[in-house]
Amino acid sequence: MGGVVALTLDETATKVPGTTPVGPAMKGRRTRALSRHLRTRWQLWVMVAPAVIVTLVFAYFPMYGIQLAFREFDFTAGLTGGEWVGMKYFTQFFSSPLFWDLMRNTVAISLTTLVVGFIAPVVLALAVNQVVGVRRRRFTQTATYLPHFISIVVVVGMLQVFLSPTSGVIPNFLGFFGVSDTNYLGDPGAFVPVYVISEVWQHCGWNSIIYLAALSSIDTHLYEAARVDGASRPQIIRHIDLPALVPTMVVLFILNMGGVLNAGFEKVFLMQNPLNLSASEVISTYAYKIGILQSQFSYATAIGLFNTVINFAFLVLTNQVAKRFANTSLW
Repeated sequence: MGGVVALTLDETATKVPGTTPVGPAMKGRRTRALSRHLRTRWQLWVMVAPAVIVTLVFAYFPMYGIQLAFREFDFTAGLTGGEWVGMKYFTQFFSSPLFWDLMRNTVAISLTTLVVGFIAPVVLALAVNQVVGVRRRRFTQTATYLPHFISIVVVVGMLQVFLSPTSGVIPNFLGFFGVSDTNYLGDPGAFVPVYVISEVWQHCGWNSIIYLAALSSIDTHLYEAARVDGASRPQIIRHIDLPALVPTMVVLFILNMGGVLNAGFEKVFLMQNPLNLSASEVISTYAYKIGILQSQFSYATAIGLFNTVINFAFLVLTNQVAKRFANTSLW
């Protein structure tokens, strides 16, 4: 009886109003619960372990090098041995005459790709969902998401074959209609449309898969009731399909906003040439040229860190806006 009273007094002594009990009894229960969880579900932890290890090695451990943006890199001293220079390289980038040109090109490419690349998969999913017949639907799905598996190098090579001003298929075809002397790969004004259209063609079908999965979860009785009431296809799409896609659209839009300034480096870099450089030079390609080709590692790290911070700010802001107005968010 005395032991029970002592244990009760010990537990109640740790219960402070407005806080969680953290006494020895509570810690013991947590330890036993964790031990039981690991014993019963260790297979799941083994399955997720490779992903956790890869994330740590390639996403978190490299963060150690962020301090290079605030140091004068010295090959003999390593990452942490250089002189601390604070915001020197950030100020250098902000005062650079190329800063606003880089921001304008990056925002133009990223936002255009984000908007068009976000709407196109939704439209494609709604269209595929209306295809009658299982075989026709499967063929349409396969034909639309196959370009996703084509490498970026091959896609850029295809663009050069189709759009070359001398031997390109499209310029030669347009020549029959009197449209000539058009260099789509060298015209700065045509760079963004060519990039966005090819990007949407390559990834639209793949990105629509998640929307098709959301549409497949809709209760078929809703469609039957709508047809009985005389609803047309546009009305079914508006009142049944679109409301079912809204939560998925909001979450994907928040995730996409996290990379709003991450214009695809590989494709942009491969499509660059001296003629379109005024429209194709973005933050990622500039950081590559400064850091790798010119060995200004601290300056390139500062540019990359600035880009990451802006993307994170957009992610948090979009999440808060979606949480307030759409009642859907990542956290």
